[in-house]
Amino acid sequence: MSNPPVALHTLSRRRRIGILLICSMSLLIVSLDVTILNVALPSIGHDLHTTVSGLQWTVDAYTLVLASLLMLSGSTGDRLGRRKVFLTGLGLFTVGSLLCSVAPSLGLLVVFRMMQAVGGSMLNPVAMSIVTNTFTDPRERAQALGIWAAVVGVSMAFGPLVGGALVDSVGWRSVFWINIPIGIAAIVLTTIFVPESKAPRPRRLDAVGQALVIVILTTLTYAIIEAPNKGWSSPLITTCWIASVVSIVALLRWEKRRDEPLLELRFFHSIPFAGAAVLALAAFGAQGGFLFLNTLYLQEVRGLSPIHAGLALLPMAVMALVLPPLSGRMVGTRGSRLPLLISGLGTLAGFLLLSRLSATSSMWYVEFSYAVFGVGFGFVNAPITTAAVAGMPRAQAGVASAVASTSRQVGATLGVAVVGALAVSAAHRGPVRASDLVSGWWVLVGAGVVILVVGQLVTSARARLSAEITARELNPEYLEGLAT
Repeated sequence: MSNPPVALHTLSRRRRIGILLICSMSLLIVSLDVTILNVALPSIGHDLHTTVSGLQWTVDAYTLVLASLLMLSGSTGDRLGRRKVFLTGLGLFTVGSLLCSVAPSLGLLVVFRMMQAVGGSMLNPVAMSIVTNTFTDPRERAQALGIWAAVVGVSMAFGPLVGGALVDSVGWRSVFWINIPIGIAAIVLTTIFVPESKAPRPRRLDAVGQALVIVILTTLTYAIIEAPNKGWSSPLITTCWIASVVSIVALLRWEKRRDEPLLELRFFHSIPFAGAAVLALAAFGAQGGFLFLNTLYLQEVRGLSPIHAGLALLPMAVMALVLPPLSGRMVGTRGSRLPLLISGLGTLAGFLLLSRLSATSSMWYVEFSYAVFGVGFGFVNAPITTAAVAGMPRAQAGVASAVASTSRQVGATLGVAVVGALAVSAAHRGPVRASDLVSGWWVLVGAGVVILVVGQLVTSARARLSAEITARELNPEYLEGLAT
């Protein structure tokens, strides 16, 4: 017989810190998988005889499924039990990693990546829901989310380096092995230390909304990735564009009619909440696009080995490792305005520098540019997460945090799709040159502008007022236990 759900915030401080560390392990394997894989992409392409578009699908098949299912998984954890769903996700992700390591073809690798993503969708939003319900004090939560965000920095610091070493010494298949022991350890520790918890009033399943989300993301991503090969005006690509637009309109109309929608549109009346979604799209679109372009630049243009490409990323990775806890403390003590200003300026400056790269650029210049972008990325995650859950119903924490997580994954998906499509179009099926990547870097400059502008908007007095008005407009019964 299973233990009844408990109020996580009533646990001892030591127990709550332990839960934070266990939940962070799930974020580690998900984010580590992405950074390690990017270093391995050229080797996968050579071994499985695939094009740049094929490499895009290796990355985007994962992020696409992840983005499609995050909101469903968040609400499922609130409804069925967060611990139960979290354990299921760990199991699927670990098994999927094992299957990826033995995939004999690109097609099967993409399928197994999708299996990983199904498991991964049950990890981050559910784990973030556990963390949000465990740390209810605003300052403690901000600091906990800073630690949470630092895990992404750990993956960026060690992922490329470990991935490069594994690819050089054992081969690309070994990059999936590292998930297996971490996944098993997380399963054991979760079983022992994390109690079951549920939302007092979870949402009902919204099957139509979920189906429309899948159609939107699939058709949009397919159109962007395949358009350079099939033609931007080809019947198939045009059909995908039309299907994505029609599905977006249908989703908005359907969700407005639902009492308990998959995507709570009323939340977006709050400027901080809506801004958090936009910031997540821009920041993680920048990260996803950066990792993809960087792999092409270092290994295809510069001819570096995977291990040397991983070492080149260290300046950026160090910034992404050490700055998120500082950002979390700043958010907890001074608010989000300054961290978002630093993030916007760092991201913008970093990509302006990278837009000037050539095949013979000094590696000092390259690594300095990476470090500047690392400053921007290191400061962005804690304020995004804080804005996403601030003023939202704690009972629906899984859904609220899943919107931010979904925005991150949609951003990463579109970032890879857009910059990859531009690179393919510029290369004309020939070897990739530094000049082929310039348009992609400029797209990412635009992401830096978005972070800078939206970051200041969501921290304004008007934004705070909109959050208060939105909270009052929502059903008081639905707002039981507002997160502060």
